[in-house]
Amino acid sequence: MIHVFLLFSLCFSDYGFIQGVTSLGINYGQVGDNLPPPDKVLDLLTALKLTKARIYDTNPQVLTTFANSNIELIVTVENQMLPVVMDPQQALQWVSTHIKPYFPATKITGIAVGNEIFTDDDTSLLGYLVPAIVSIHGALVQLGLDKSIQVSTPNSLAVLEVSYPPSAGSFKGEVSGVMSQFLQFLSSTGSPFWINAYPYFAYKDSPNKISLDYALFNKNPGMVDPYTKLHYDNMLYAQVDAVVYAMSRLGYGGIEVRVSETGWPSKGDSNEVGATVQNAAVYNRNLLRRQMSNEGTPLRPNMRLEVYLFALFNEDMKPGPTSERNYGLFQPDGTMAYNVGLSALATSSSTSSASISLTSSATKASKMEYQSLVYCMFFYLLTFQVFMRRQH
Repeated sequence: MIHVFLLFSLCFSDYGFIQGVTSLGINYGQVGDNLPPPDKVLDLLTALKLTKARIYDTNPQVLTTFANSNIELIVTVENQMLPVVMDPQQALQWVSTHIKPYFPATKITGIAVGNEIFTDDDTSLLGYLVPAIVSIHGALVQLGLDKSIQVSTPNSLAVLEVSYPPSAGSFKGEVSGVMSQFLQFLSSTGSPFWINAYPYFAYKDSPNKISLDYALFNKNPGMVDPYTKLHYDNMLYAQVDAVVYAMSRLGYGGIEVRVSETGWPSKGDSNEVGATVQNAAVYNRNLLRRQMSNEGTPLRPNMRLEVYLFALFNEDMKPGPTSERNYGLFQPDGTMAYNVGLSALATSSSTSSASISLTSSATKASKMEYQSLVYCMFFYLLTFQVFMRRQH
């Protein structure tokens, strides 16, 4: 009988059609003076069936509101705090104040120590990065939280000296020393390398050289890496694999890469080529389709790529070009900035439910998985019936 039970269990584990899009998250930035309160944001995320989010601080109002919800949360140690938390005692105090009171009611799964430190204009921060990461992790160990909360730092793609073709990926020489220390930490703790990857930037800088369809995940001939012969039909996957190759060049080929930010602006200045509502909708819609299939990259096809979209809202107080304030899937009042395939709350006060509704090959695949599950159940019942007859 145990063999039949194992077979039945195997059928269910292989065809978990109720799992949903488990590898998709969203960045919840708060640099705006007109954003909805955290409880409305939680309603929105719940309605969208999103279960992963990242914030850029440890806002206690957000952490309290998200308690006892289904949202897994990545929080951030702000850049200016790195010189402080590099001290183990200060790191322990930070974790004791900003993490421990909210965990585990609030599902904090990651701590981002700084953001894009390797390419920050303040080069002094780089010297603080690894000691701060080690101290924060040490504090988690001391408090018994290290098995539940991973520690890493999100990196800009500009940390790469070479990104094309992917197999030539390498880090900039000036950061290779600290990068090796950082990768050693990730390797020893099983934590992921987080990359902020934006095909939009590459297209904006070279619209005459880069195919818009390639950047947007649209159907296109793609490119073949001349050294590995791997075929890439979109730029994001090529960027991710370039990071994998860069890590391998430093001797760390087994670390998982996750996309901590990616997105496309719906509006930009006159010199920001490609920043349109149409392109933003196409990029995010196509990315959602890929995520529904739990795809991996050409180099790691069997390792689903975890991606966090940037961003949940347009943020009116962000500095820089117009595009910086127009990455949101939603306006601050809760209305969609454009239709990306998420049927969601019409306003921040709406109580209607929402879901991901995309017609794609992923939908067909889920139907096939369901059929396979039915076949497994039928086979189980048939086997069970035969087994019972033999008992009599």
